[in-house]
Amino acid sequence: MLKQRTIKELVRTTGVGLHSGRKVELTLRPAAPDTGIVFRRVDVDPIVSIPSSADVVGDTRMASVLIKDGARVSTVEHVMSACAGLGIDNLVIDVTAEEIPIMDGSASSFVFLLQQAGVEDQPALRKFIRVLKDVEVRQGSGNSEKWARLSPHDGYKLDFFIEFNHPAVDGTMQRATVDFGDITYVRDVARARTFGFMQDVESLRGMGLARGGSLENAIVMDEYRILNADGLRYEDEFVRHKILDAIGDLYLVGHPLLASYTAHKSGHALNNDLLRALLAQPDSYEIVTFDQLATAPSSYVQQTTREWALS
Repeated sequence: MLKQRTIKELVRTTGVGLHSGRKVELTLRPAAPDTGIVFRRVDVDPIVSIPSSADVVGDTRMASVLIKDGARVSTVEHVMSACAGLGIDNLVIDVTAEEIPIMDGSASSFVFLLQQAGVEDQPALRKFIRVLKDVEVRQGSGNSEKWARLSPHDGYKLDFFIEFNHPAVDGTMQRATVDFGDITYVRDVARARTFGFMQDVESLRGMGLARGGSLENAIVMDEYRILNADGLRYEDEFVRHKILDAIGDLYLVGHPLLASYTAHKSGHALNNDLLRALLAQPDSYEIVTFDQLATAPSSYVQQTTREWALS
């Protein structure tokens, strides 16, 4: 059977927020079955707990931001992506500031933390959201059109296309497909870093964003080239990071998806719109469990073992 999972023991790290630039301590704690992923702002009194949920995403400027009772937890997508990729259902995440630390700009630091803590199967069946019919959201028109779609699929697959009209980005692959029946999250997705453009930095900082950004935690480009001395980690790292983000954004629905996700220039806002559109149509999905491995999708059966070897 596919059981729910949490971590075996508490782990901690510190870092800075990409947008706030503030130092933050992050603590990951085991959680009981059916808890889900819960963020806690432990620096406010009283402590505010925010369960990960599509309907508490209140800001999507450059990140997915959870808001409840006046408290915010920003840039949750990378740690949520790591939880989804390693199959963690239940976890409490304590933060001492309003933003999850950016670490190296990818999900690999969160993967390492989770692997350090270890995984523990729990006495409850894992719940999945099986998509039963196509659900799609669109924005803009012509060359500015963006869209994202969830379709029925016996597993989990993501297909993403980007277009930035920048020589450094256009010189790499702009479309990637990740099927978790064929690849592993840790090796093929987790190390893809966020990216940005030098010409946007001043305007972003004027908006209170990107204050903690640097060549240590992002791929940075000028008008023509990548400025990072070590180059790219994947030949298609730009679009692969968009897939990493989408995995985290979509895991805010509360359970792993049995679906195919296809997107054209999507981002945090459209990903959240897609989840809200899915949940608004009760006939478009169902909650399922698997009490026998023989009936479970191979992408999630393999996830129970292959992602947990410490690298």
